[in-house]
Amino acid sequence: MTEPGVADQLVDSTAVENLIQVLVKGLRAIQLYLPNNPIYQKAVENVRVAFGPVWEEYTELEIRVTESDLMWEGISVYSQPSKSESVAWVLFKDGVRSLALEQGVEEEEIVGLLEVIKQAQNLPKDAADDLLTLLWEQDFQKVRYTAVELGAEGVVPLQPTEDGWVRGAAPEAEETKAKIAEDTRDVETPSGIVKIDEFDGTLYFLDESDLKYLQTEIEREYSKDLPGNVLAMLFDLLELQTYTAVRAELISITENFIPYLLGAGDFHSVAYLLRELRAILERARELLPEQRKKIEELPARLSQGEVLGQLLQSLDEAVVTPTEEDLSELFGELRPEALRRVLEWLPQLSNESIREPLERAALRLASAHPDQVVQTLEEAEESVLLTTVRLVSRLKLPPFVPALGALLDRDELEVRKEAAAGLAAMNSPGAMRELERAIDDKDSNVRVVAVRALAERGHRAALAKVEAAVNGKWLKNAELTEKTAFFEAYGLLAGSAGIAALRPMLETKGLLRRKEDPETRACVAMALGKIGDDEAKAVLKVAASEEKDALVKNAINRALREAG
Repeated sequence: MTEPGVADQLVDSTAVENLIQVLVKGLRAIQLYLPNNPIYQKAVENVRVAFGPVWEEYTELEIRVTESDLMWEGISVYSQPSKSESVAWVLFKDGVRSLALEQGVEEEEIVGLLEVIKQAQNLPKDAADDLLTLLWEQDFQKVRYTAVELGAEGVVPLQPTEDGWVRGAAPEAEETKAKIAEDTRDVETPSGIVKIDEFDGTLYFLDESDLKYLQTEIEREYSKDLPGNVLAMLFDLLELQTYTAVRAELISITENFIPYLLGAGDFHSVAYLLRELRAILERARELLPEQRKKIEELPARLSQGEVLGQLLQSLDEAVVTPTEEDLSELFGELRPEALRRVLEWLPQLSNESIREPLERAALRLASAHPDQVVQTLEEAEESVLLTTVRLVSRLKLPPFVPALGALLDRDELEVRKEAAAGLAAMNSPGAMRELERAIDDKDSNVRVVAVRALAERGHRAALAKVEAAVNGKWLKNAELTEKTAFFEAYGLLAGSAGIAALRPMLETKGLLRRKEDPETRACVAMALGKIGDDEAKAVLKVAASEEKDALVKNAINRALREAG
């Protein structure tokens, strides 16, 4: 409930969300520590302080309760899908559907309310009391709540009939049981079959409700996030405990906990640990400079050497593949220098299911730290270079163009091919200018990648080199794939202006002129098809009527279909 007029405004839930988070932490402290413990006392103080920003805007706070969320003004201010850990579920399962806290509750009754919730969490299943009973016994003055009778929600109401009142159409269970007993009464049991009715129930036999209770408790126990709970207690102590020696010991424990979590493949907890340490640096103002420095250096240590190697090895050997969210969260905490090690590991991965999530994590690191990528492109060995170039091709960031262009001068053929493919994928004017140099590469595969990319992008600055190749002698001895690539590129780049040079190459007759070989003439036909205007189509039609060679004739027909 808000003051008049506030509900009609755009509400800011920050203060309420913060209050609920502090209340949950306070509940955890009340569960773990006695009232005379400094951590208990500090948690209670934090709860009372957290009400301050709320009371600056509101005189009363009304929270609606669902199975997994606490809602305020239609906004979820607390969400916990795991019922075993959810405060909302503790309230909901016993019928509470809303809580209203009045100003002043933090001084008089909030600790009592948290104590009641704690008692309700610990009640055995067959306890006579429940949360509503405990709330009623406290007789709070500044805490109001609404509740429903359990089992009454969704019940079909009684309907009047001539014979009385009935509720819906309940199945006739007793009649069904009697009919089954009547049908099986005279059926003889085969010899050797034991009937349970011949035995009396023993003192230790569990009924169905007991078995269900045991199963539920076992599942609840196994579903608990044990590392998360341990870390939460550790962070509470680290934040609230001000003794220097104690804090130093806690920081040391935290450092030693990281390799254990990595070895267990619990990447989610590692990311949670790093994130909470960053929050502690902001909240725990009284940390000594050397303690602050040690905490700040933890992500850097995880990004280097042996620890990062252990992390990547754990990922490669993981039986259960971590989610992309967990990996993103973890790699988001790493330092830029971690990227080089990740790129070194990618070619060595044996677990293919982890490759794509790890590549996406590397992409995010590379996007955030392009200088590290450029440095890797300049210094790395061939295997790492190939991985890095493929990564850069996916990012398509302009700062990588000069470094990719420099790779075209390397001796390794695979590196030059990947560099040419990377520049082609970037599709920027700068990348095309760098790619022009690849037209003169000593390997035909690199030349083909370059000339096709330049033609597709319409990079007319490359026309002079392509035209020189088409009119030169070396291309006539090249393989058909390369010859086709150069002629088609010439058609795309030269356009109608190139018809004059192509027409004589395609014609079968000419005074004192040597006819071109069939492969070259087939490539000329494809180039005219790429030009595709009326003049080019006219040349192709004339050639089609005169041509006898099957290879050239097929190329002409294909070019005419492409030209439309």
